[in-house]
Amino acid sequence: MKKMDIHNLTAKDKKKIHTWVRAVIQLLYFLFLPSAYTAAFAGVKYIFTQIGEGERVELTSFVAVLLVLCLYTIVFGRFFCGFACAFGSLGDGVYALYVWICKRMKKKPVKLNGKLTAKLAMVKYAVLALIVLLCYEGIYAKAQGTSPWDVFSMIHAGNFKLGGYIPGLIILLLILVGMCIQERFFCRFLCPMGAVFTLLPVLPFFSLHRDREQCIKGCSACTKRCPADVELPEAGEVTVSGDCFQCQKCVDTCPKGNIHCGIHALRGNEVVFTVIKAVILLGLYLWLGI
Repeated sequence: MKKMDIHNLTAKDKKKIHTWVRAVIQLLYFLFLPSAYTAAFAGVKYIFTQIGEGERVELTSFVAVLLVLCLYTIVFGRFFCGFACAFGSLGDGVYALYVWICKRMKKKPVKLNGKLTAKLAMVKYAVLALIVLLCYEGIYAKAQGTSPWDVFSMIHAGNFKLGGYIPGLIILLLILVGMCIQERFFCRFLCPMGAVFTLLPVLPFFSLHRDREQCIKGCSACTKRCPADVELPEAGEVTVSGDCFQCQKCVDTCPKGNIHCGIHALRGNEVVFTVIKAVILLGLYLWLGI
């Protein structure tokens, strides 16, 4: 029996492996570790609520989760968003289902205009600013029942007693519609934690880069496939977009195989490194007691 060498696989085979690895990681985190997003978000709310009340900000479990995920994002980019966020994985699943249904019905999927998505990408900062202001003024706690992620967490936990959460349920349903017509709709346009992560500086070592000089003239397959329409930095550049979800779908799309990790020695081992990042994140989760 021959031993499989990932470096000798065809581009089609590699894409299948990447897709399955991504799906398995997302599914496992979605089913068994869905609470990291809400814990980190609770840390944001706690910090600004305490500041608004003139109280000391202590290192609570929620703040610890927030800090660790921010540090992880600085080092590895938004891998959490791309692979481990339950809300992001829900969006991927809803979008994939919608595209599949459209294909079965032989209809072209509805998609938002590129110029519109560029403008909508700024909305998440307004959402974050609004939540920060409401927490600072002590109003957010009184608005219980309006949060779509609270509703999602309840449904995920099997709690369907949503009588006091009708506004949040309606918002969640609208977000699900948005997830159908735009890949990563919530992550790109509405996620307050996404706004926090986007504002963080990302180290270039483990983020994706492309060898631009090797690209086919006029090709922009990676940008077109990117859920966030990100222009990848060229090899050697230190500036990395905070909008990149580190989903690595561009790696599978590039016809020349020019996209690789910032550390050139890791090139061709993206799948292995993806698993390593997932394991590191799992270790952090266990350490934090999530």
